[in-house]
Formats: sequence, structure tokens, C-alpha cells
Amino acid sequence: MHPLLLRHWRPATFYVRRLQVSAFCTSTGSSRPSVSCLEKFLHASEVRHVATTRSRSFSSVKNPGILKSRFPDGNIPGNETLTQYVTQHFDDYGNDVAIINGVTGESYTYLQLKDLIRRFGSALTRLGFKQHDVLAVFSPNVPEYAIAFFGATSVGGVVTTANPTYTADELAHQLRHSNAHYVITVPEVAETVKAAKYKCPNVKEIFVIGSDVPECRSFSELLEDDGLAFPADVPVNVTEDVAVLPYSSGTTGLPKGVVLTNNNIVANLRQIIHKGMLEFNRHEDSLIAQLPFFHIYGMVAVLSCCLRQGVKIVTIPRFEPELYLRVIQDYKVNRVMMVPPIALFLSKHPLVDQYDLSHVKDLMCAAAPMGINLTMALRDRLNPQSLRQGYGLTETSPVTHLCMEDEFAPGAVGVIIPNTEIKVIHTETGVALGEGEDGEICVRGPQVMKGYLNNPEATAGCIDAEGWFHTGDIGHYDDKGYFYIVDRLKELIKYKGLQVAPADLEAVLLGHPGVQDVAVIGLPDDEAGEVPKAFIVKKTDDVTEQEIVDYVAGKVAPFKKLRGGVEFVKEIPKSASGKILRRTLRDKSRI
Repeated sequence: MHPLLLRHWRPATFYVRRLQVSAFCTSTGSSRPSVSCLEKFLHASEVRHVATTRSRSFSSVKNPGILKSRFPDGNIPGNETLTQYVTQHFDDYGNDVAIINGVTGESYTYLQLKDLIRRFGSALTRLGFKQHDVLAVFSPNVPEYAIAFFGATSVGGVVTTANPTYTADELAHQLRHSNAHYVITVPEVAETVKAAKYKCPNVKEIFVIGSDVPECRSFSELLEDDGLAFPADVPVNVTEDVAVLPYSSGTTGLPKGVVLTNNNIVANLRQIIHKGMLEFNRHEDSLIAQLPFFHIYGMVAVLSCCLRQGVKIVTIPRFEPELYLRVIQDYKVNRVMMVPPIALFLSKHPLVDQYDLSHVKDLMCAAAPMGINLTMALRDRLNPQSLRQGYGLTETSPVTHLCMEDEFAPGAVGVIIPNTEIKVIHTETGVALGEGEDGEICVRGPQVMKGYLNNPEATAGCIDAEGWFHTGDIGHYDDKGYFYIVDRLKELIKYKGLQVAPADLEAVLLGHPGVQDVAVIGLPDDEAGEVPKAFIVKKTDDVTEQEIVDYVAGKVAPFKKLRGGVEFVKEIPKSASGKILRRTLRDKSRI
């Protein structure tokens, strides 16, 4: 049996009391706020105890401390595959443009996309690609990403998405761990894939979108398939069979494969396509897709959510200020999903004034909290109809909270979405807390992952016997049911919404001959959210800060660079058990 099936294993068959959260699995939805933002959050905490006797606009169930959405639960039938759900109305959308390359102008209509998904699925089948086999996509955002993604899942395959800035070693880990058989990429990063393939005997072939690359096959060649080999019936168990395998950085060790079933993602799409949340109008709305599709935010909230609703997506391969603004202006994009660094750019950069963004009506920020100061600055500059946030994690497919489109709640990450239970617990006792009390946010619902691939210990460390996923994020809720993230128990560093595991960088640094001991923390940064900083005990006196920075830069993806610098210390503060006292280092950095 392929390890991805995990058919008879359940993460909640035994209970592990969750008191130590530093070893939690990862989150995509939190980032340590800057000091100024924390001050705003703390100010909010001073008033959040007011009017606690007012009628609540969210629901609490019979079990005290367990909160539900203000909205009734919706229908989640549990019999739809991801591709079936997303493509269900493609015939109705017909010749409307589904997805367009914002750089080249090349596009696909919904009917073309439906046909090419079938052709690609058929071509994979001819190659011997079977149900539960894994296809890796290592590419920036291009329209063909949708074809590869839904083509593989349409024949019962699993898609593992990888960050195209990864080094060959980082990619090789994911390809080996996921047991990927084929890789889809683009010419710009094909050499990285080729280098990784030499370390991965499980990888059979590489397919390149666009121009030809030696030792690789053309992606367009697969799209010439007649579609006749597409399997007539794939017996998918939607609640058990895996659809997507994104990788989420952990605080200890290498990134983990997050096992998301067809039903996990379909359930989450049904939860968020709700009036006032992410329900769009296909005749009026369009989105820019600069959020990477390899990231769960871009994969579900942009790619899948928009295609399901017949909304036009305009892709750009990466965030470049002029390209980003020009695409929003020229294509009259009216809905923008972003991360805080882009929100900062839109609120402060002088280039923004050179473009007409008056048609943008909805700005949604997620992947890390957006502070009140930034929220107000952005509203004052662009004056959108709606400016809001959302919250979620890779492990929750991803959304658990969304701010309503017609409600302005600066600093809040949202209200609970339908079919979801939340509780806020004391970090030491596990007791459920009440309104206005800060504790760890826990989630239960159909969107919670099945577990971490081949890692039952890590799974048991974050999903308890009652099915609660422990996020590692500290927050509270107010009398209106809005949630606020104020801190993080986890040690992950969030650089521009991307996760950097301190343990990964520490392992790299310990490979330097001049390093005796090391600890890495995240420093608050106005533009990036957080940047990694290394505290190092020297092994040799001649090692320099620049030497260390350059050494790391040559071994990791760009977003993992030591942008916070290096500080040499006599010793790394540790507990009696040997655990690095990162809070001590963070406090030291604030002095």
C-alpha cells in the first residue's frame, strides 16, 4: 500500500497531552507582530472586556468554551472529488476567460481548460501514472499550473506543490519524501529540478512548460493527447484519499508533508464560498494571482475558489511592483488577496500613485496578521469598499476564520466560518478560556488535515484524541465573535508569509567549520513581517558576520537568508533539558 493512502490510520486514536507547543506542526496563518502592532493589540485588549453582557453574534454549543460560527452549518455531502467540485460548472462558464497570463496575455477559457485537464489526465495515464501516484509542481504562477494541478487530481493522483525558489537539496527532500514520480516545471528553474532528480531515483521524468530544456520533455506534448485514455471511473474515497500534499515547515527538522484529502479541500471551499465571505460574481469580479499557487492560500482561496465560481484569474509569476500595479490597472482587477508586505507596499510606496486602482473594491490580507496601523493607512490611501483579513493554516486546508466583506474590524482576523468549532485554551492547563482571554486557538472541523505524511508522532503532537488541531497561535475573541492573533507559541519565522524553520537554518550553520553553537530567531520587520537572525558561538576567532551570511545564502532558498544579521555570543541560552531559550534571545534583541 502506498504510504499516502493512510487508509486505516487515524491521528486521533491516542491522546498526547499538549502542554509543550514548541514542537508543534506548522501554521500558515500567524506571524509575530511588530512592537507597534502589539501595542495596538494590547490597547484593544484593554477594551475587549467592555459590554460582555451584550447579545453575542456567534454561537456557543452546549459544551462550555466551544464556539461555532454565527452562520448555520452548510451542506458538505462528502462525495465530491476536488476536481469534480471545482470544474462542475465549466460547461456553463463556456467561453468566458478562466485564467490569463498577465505578462504574455495568453489565456484559456473554461471550455479550453476543461478539455486540457482531460487531455493531461489522459496523457498521465498513458505514462503509467496511477491513482495515488504523486505529481510534483515546481513552478511560479502560470495558467498551465491549473492544467497540471487538476489534471493529476482528476485521475486520482496526488499533487505536491513546491516553492520554486528552493535549492536542489530542498526540492530533493520533498521529491523523495512525497515519492513523486513526475515533476512539472518551467525553464527558469529546470536546472534545479534536474539537479534534484539525480538524488531522487523515484522521479521518472521532468516536463517543462514553455521552451525546450535538455533532458526534459515538453509539457505541451502531453496536451496533444487525444484524451481517450482518461479513466472512465476512478473509485475515489473522498474522505480518505489524498488530493494535495503541500509541505509545511516545522520547528524541528525538515518540512513535513501535510496530508489533505479531497474532502478536506472541498469542505473548505464550501465553507468559504458563502455570502459576505469569498462568494464572488463571475460577471463582475476578477482577481490577480500573485499569491503563489504552491502555497495553500493561493492554491485554495485564489486558484480553486475562483475557478469554482467562474471568476477570471490573472497570473503573474512573482511580485514585481510595476508589473503588479499595471496588471491590476489594465485588467481592472477588483479583488485583491495579499500578504502584509504587499499591503505595506500599497499603503506607502509612491509608485502606487501612478496607477489607477479605483476599481479595486475588496482587499483581503492573510498568511500573517496585518496590524491596525497598516490597516488604517491602507484604507486611507485606497479607500476600498472592503478591507479585511482571514486566518488559516496549511493543516486546515487552510481557512478557519474570515472577516465579513461588509464589516470593518481592524486588527481582527475574522469570525469563525461555518461547519467549524473553535476553542481558546490555557497554554498550561488546557482549560477553555472565555471572551477576551488570551490562549491557544484550537480548531475542529472537516477541513482539518488527515495528518502529516509518515509522521504519526508529529500528528499526535497537534491533533488530540477529540480531534482538536492545536494551532500554536495565541489569540482571543471579542463579544462580536471576532478573533485576534496576538502572539505565537511556535518558533517558526514568517518572512513575507513564507515559513522559515529555525532548526533548518541552525542545521545549515552548524555545517560551517567556524560555528560551535547556534540559535536562530525571527526579528520583527516592517516590510517582511519577520527576518531570520543568527546568534553564534564561534569555534574559530577569524570567522566574520559577512562570511556566515554568505555561507547561508549559498545553501538555502532566498527567503531563508539571514536578513536579520548575525550576532556573536559567548553561549546560547538553554534550559536544563537543552532546549534553546529563544524568548531570551528575542528579549535581548529588543534591548
